[in-house]
Amino acid sequence: MTVSNARASKAYWWMAAAIVVMALNLRPILAATGPLLDIIQQATGLSDSQAGLMTTLPIFVMGLCALAAGPLQRWPGTRRGIAAGGLVIALACALRMVWPSAGTLLLTAVASGVGIALVQALMPAFIKARAGARAGSLMGLYSTGIMGGAAFAAALSPAVAEHWGWAPAQALWALPALLAVALWLACCGPGPAAATQPAPGSGDAAMAVWRSRRAWLLMLFFGIGTGAYTLVLAWLAPYYLQLGWSARASGGLLAAISVGEVIAGLLVSLLVHRFPDRRVLLLAVLGLVALALAGLLLAPQALVLPITVCLSLGIGALFPLTLIVTLDHARSATHAGALLGFVQGGGYMLSSLMPLVAGALRSQGHSLALAWAIMLACCVVLATMAWRFAPLPATHQA
Repeated sequence: MTVSNARASKAYWWMAAAIVVMALNLRPILAATGPLLDIIQQATGLSDSQAGLMTTLPIFVMGLCALAAGPLQRWPGTRRGIAAGGLVIALACALRMVWPSAGTLLLTAVASGVGIALVQALMPAFIKARAGARAGSLMGLYSTGIMGGAAFAAALSPAVAEHWGWAPAQALWALPALLAVALWLACCGPGPAAATQPAPGSGDAAMAVWRSRRAWLLMLFFGIGTGAYTLVLAWLAPYYLQLGWSARASGGLLAAISVGEVIAGLLVSLLVHRFPDRRVLLLAVLGLVALALAGLLLAPQALVLPITVCLSLGIGALFPLTLIVTLDHARSATHAGALLGFVQGGGYMLSSLMPLVAGALRSQGHSLALAWAIMLACCVVLATMAWRFAPLPATHQA
């Protein structure tokens, strides 16, 4: 290996490390709340509906920014925009200790959504521009980092809260966010100006996507399916708290599911090429989610182990599979960017409603079991939709 190649390899791995560390910070502010929700509500007077908003607001903002990925690439640009996103996440976490109140929690939920959305909207373009042939592998590491961050937060936050209180347990995640920004700026220098600009014709591709019935179907599928993830993220730990579990135990459960999601994502990357007809995998994954939801309704404590396995593998595989199916419907790089932005943007906005619905049901005196039942019915709808995603002819345009 020549000196120049060695330097390029070293620079690549430092860049990859910066991307993964940044990814680790995209879910802690969301995942750290569920296991501590009862404590937070007692301390701040936060209602069940407001508790649902703490997940709904950031996810909704993530959807808005996904739709605006093209303009965001022009200003502030990928490198600066991602750094700004990390700083906003750090600020949102820190403010929860400086002013620990219900109003601050909701305000920082919106702010964290902006920060997360900036990173998520801009990182794929950065990876595609900088990683070349290794972009797929780096996207896999990036996705794994996102799910890993949720696992760390769910597992560690209850332990921190036991010693220092809920507000420091929320603010703690400002520190790794600041570390991520520093590493990002140090390892991901400015690249060619044209590398991360929207491709010519992207506006025409976006208009074509908005007029496509298949694009709308894909967006609805992504939104309803991701609703299972947002529902579990926001309300699974509080559900088990109601059943008598401790904050640490319910946080450990959420962490175990997050780890399982990482494993599921890796399995999808290894096996998906063997299934040119994605419907087989989609139906299998939806079956796992449905089994887990049925277990939550019928025997949440006795069946907690199979629930954990089915829920983690099901939700963890459904997200990458949906994106893969979406890419299957794109016939050019420009069209792929427009289609993914539309599907994720509208889908995240739709999925953000599920935690809000569950919180509203709980505030009206209903059990969270009703929310699981609604999501179970949604799985039946998703299975019907999935059957329409047959492999397309090479000449087909979505």
